[in-house]
Amino acid sequence: MKLDANITLLLIGICIVVFIIQKFADITDSLSFTPAFAFSRPWTFVTAIFLHADITHILFNMIALFFFGTFLERRISKRSYILVFFIAGIVGNIGYIFTAPGSTVPGLGASGAIYGIMGALTVLVPTAVVYVYGIPMPMFVAAIFWFVIEFFGLFAPSDIAHGAHLGGLFVGILMGFYFRMQLQKNTFIKHNY
Repeated sequence: MKLDANITLLLIGICIVVFIIQKFADITDSLSFTPAFAFSRPWTFVTAIFLHADITHILFNMIALFFFGTFLERRISKRSYILVFFIAGIVGNIGYIFTAPGSTVPGLGASGAIYGIMGALTVLVPTAVVYVYGIPMPMFVAAIFWFVIEFFGLFAPSDIAHGAHLGGLFVGILMGFYFRMQLQKNTFIKHNY
């Protein structure tokens, strides 16, 4: 099956539709990821990625997904892009378990997946200029900045699942190295045969 659709726009559309459904149906509690109930409700490793707490949450996540997602989607295959999104989102939830074991505070949102996309981009295009709080910087500097913010956020009480962001970023970086090796190998094969 060939994937011709813009996957980023499709994912944004799904998140928006789910957010609208959240406003009219009581689905948030049963689909959110809660570390204390993670293994009795395993579907939430995936479903929580598409939920958002409020309009600000979804707005910022979808803006980030649009800019970083479309950038990554142009550089790797659609299937690889989908894998980054879902694996980073799931590993992000696992990161939340490790940093808040037994927590009964639900986690929701596409942030872990988006951090995974940013991690992959950091490896594939480290010198690409991105704007963080209006300040231009290379992607690798932005990734270091985001890592530091999320790491120290683990030690400050908040409603943010910093472990999910770190888990997504970490797996995105690993996947980025894999994609970079594949791209280099393909380039080598094309130039030598």
